[in-house]
Amino acid sequence: MPEAAMTWEDAVRWCMSEPSMKELARAAYFDDPVVAAQRYHESAEFDAVRSMIPRKVGRALDLGAGNGILSYALAREGWSVTAVEPDPSALVGAAAIRALAESTGTPIDVVEAFGEAIPLSAAGYDLVVARQVLHHAHDLPAFCREMARLSREGATVLSLRDHVVSGPQQLEPFLRAHPLHHLYGGENAFTLAGYRAAIQGAGLTIDRELISFQSVVNYDPTTPSEIRERLAKIFGPFSPVVRLALSPVPFGAVARFAASLDRRPGRLVSFLCHKHGKD
Repeated sequence: MPEAAMTWEDAVRWCMSEPSMKELARAAYFDDPVVAAQRYHESAEFDAVRSMIPRKVGRALDLGAGNGILSYALAREGWSVTAVEPDPSALVGAAAIRALAESTGTPIDVVEAFGEAIPLSAAGYDLVVARQVLHHAHDLPAFCREMARLSREGATVLSLRDHVVSGPQQLEPFLRAHPLHHLYGGENAFTLAGYRAAIQGAGLTIDRELISFQSVVNYDPTTPSEIRERLAKIFGPFSPVVRLALSPVPFGAVARFAASLDRRPGRLVSFLCHKHGKD
C-alpha cells in the first residue's frame, strides 16, 4: 500500500481490526464509543485534567474533539460544551460526537471547522481545551490565536498530549516510528520552543509546562509500575534514571527526573495556560 493512502478514519478502522494493534486501539479510545467515552471520564488522565480546570463550571470549548470523549467528560462534569472538529466521520469525527451525545443523552454542540478558522464569534468561553491537537495544526500560531480569541479574560486554556521534537532532525525518526502515520500521513511534531512561542504570542500565559513522565496526563493509561520497567529500555539498564526507578523513592521523583532527561522524538508535552486579563 502506498504511503498515506488512507484517510484518518481508514487508519483507525485498520487499527481496530488488526489483532496486534488491539491494545493501542483501546488505549487511544477507539473501541465502542459509549464505553470509550465513559472509560475516559473515569481515567487517571481526566482526573488530572479535572484538577487543572476551574471548579466553577461554565462554557467549555473542545478543539479538535475527535470522537468526543473529552467533550463527553466535560459535559458529565456540568460544563456547557461546544466541540469543534473538522472531520465529518461517524467513527472519529463530528458525526461520531453527535451520535455519542444522542445515545448518552449528553448535550454537546458540534461545529465542523479547523482550529485555525473557527466560525464562532469571540464568545468568551471559560475553558478551552485542545487534546492531542496542536501538533496537527497547519498554522500553529493561527490555531493558538483562535484559542485565545474564543476564551474570556482569565479563562483556563489547556493543550494536552502534544508531540515534541528537539529539532528538525528528530521529525523523520518520529514519523517513521509512529504506528499509523505510514497509513494516513497526518502526524507532526513541533519543538518546545515552537509551542511556547505560538501560545505566548497569542496572548496566553503559560502557568505549567508538563513534559513526558512529569504528568499522568501525558502517560495514561500506562501505569507507574509499567513506566519504571519502560525506563530501562529508554535510558539503558545502568542509567541513573533506572537506578532511581528501582529504588523505593516515590514515583513522582522518578517521573520528574526522567522527564528532565527525556529527549525521545515524539515525547509528549501539555500546557496549562490562562488568558491575560485587563491591566
